[in-house]
Amino acid sequence: MVAQAEPPPEHFPCVHPQVLGLLVWALIADTTYYLHAAYGWVMFVSIFFWILTVLFLVAYLLQLQLKFYVIPWPLVLMIFNIAATVLYVTAFVTCAAAVQPTSWRQWDYNRRATASFFACLTMIAYGVSTFFSFRAWKGLGSNAATSQVTDHA
Repeated sequence: MVAQAEPPPEHFPCVHPQVLGLLVWALIADTTYYLHAAYGWVMFVSIFFWILTVLFLVAYLLQLQLKFYVIPWPLVLMIFNIAATVLYVTAFVTCAAAVQPTSWRQWDYNRRATASFFACLTMIAYGVSTFFSFRAWKGLGSNAATSQVTDHA
């Protein structure tokens, strides 16, 4: 009798970058961001990757990775997470550098500083997702119980 191993589960984006990314662009959108060009970049990055992450989540919930099996999903997700991490680094640095404590409206300062904090958390979440996507792409996510086949006959 041959024991058949199950393939390791695919790594797909979790909800945390979605929630954190939503907080970033919601906090920035509630300020007078249009007066500062730097926040346009932060808004673009946060909304763009929030929409793409939601689309990947919907694709995962609809199990499209099983229907489109010719697409190397671990590689696609690794590239997506690398791009999100790198661009969120730039968005975080831009957002944090543009926060001015002498803002003419105090609530703008508070929201922008909080958006910088959540941009940092989002960057870290995408970085962690990049690590796990790399492990899934390389096949390092399986353990000894699922990766060995024994034949007792």
